[in-house]
Amino acid sequence: MKEDKRKLKDSMQEWLEVFKYPALQRTSYDRLEVTAVAQIYPKLGNKAINKITIEDIQNTINDVMVSGLSYSTARKTYLLLAEYFRYLEQNGIIEFNPVSCVEMMKKAHYMDAQGKEYKPSNEAVTVFTAEEIERLRKETFFIYKNGKQKHTQPGAYFLMLNTGLRRGELCGLLNSDIDMNDKILHVRRSVKEFSRRKEMKKLGGQDICVGLPKTSTSVRDIPLNNTALDMINRLRKERWSGTDSPLFPDENGGFTKPIYLFRRFQRLQKSAGFTDIRGLHALRHLLAGGGPLSARCATSPA
Repeated sequence: MKEDKRKLKDSMQEWLEVFKYPALQRTSYDRLEVTAVAQIYPKLGNKAINKITIEDIQNTINDVMVSGLSYSTARKTYLLLAEYFRYLEQNGIIEFNPVSCVEMMKKAHYMDAQGKEYKPSNEAVTVFTAEEIERLRKETFFIYKNGKQKHTQPGAYFLMLNTGLRRGELCGLLNSDIDMNDKILHVRRSVKEFSRRKEMKKLGGQDICVGLPKTSTSVRDIPLNNTALDMINRLRKERWSGTDSPLFPDENGGFTKPIYLFRRFQRLQKSAGFTDIRGLHALRHLLAGGGPLSARCATSPA
């Protein structure tokens, strides 16, 4: 069978496995494959490559929009199609690239079509108010009458609030990365999750890898205020596995999966009565904003 007559899902999956899998981190590859399987294959997967039209590409993007999914999902879908069809064109598999005639809709127009309010990126981040931080603090460090704390490793959240650590960076932090005397925290690694596989086949579940942080500038030193130092001491008192072990270890003393930290934070917010559940990035953005809820005001529990 000529390459241009193959079904898109067979051709694209082979392209992903041959060209993208070896070149990307496992987490990045997983995101690409999820985009292909969830957004592209249902619409275009069974069509022959040479039969896919401009309208097919546009309708695929439109379907993402109509289904209510985020602009980010639509953009990832568009970029994956664009890169794949560019590969086909450059290798002479197709004569005409249908994606070349499709432009990605502007975010404001995309959200307007969904009936949603568009906010510029500097306004779109939802952080906690002073009153919410106080509610969060009381719930985070709640102690039962028998002296048992309600939440596991609660110091993690207020350490993030006072340092701007990403969740993967917190999970990758070793006790030896912390200089308590000079009050400096060295960010040198991050824990990332990716799909468990045998060769290319997904087996279900997630594995983790420990590598460099998100970007080169993410390798950095962070000054520690008194609250951050207190949170570190609390985490060490609760679980200590050694100098060269994680500050935020799992029950076996190994690296904690970032998704577990995220899920705990969701449960914590629900316990505190929050209905607008936010991600851990809200703590990082709160510090980055430098406003009244910066590290200077995020005090330790009484």
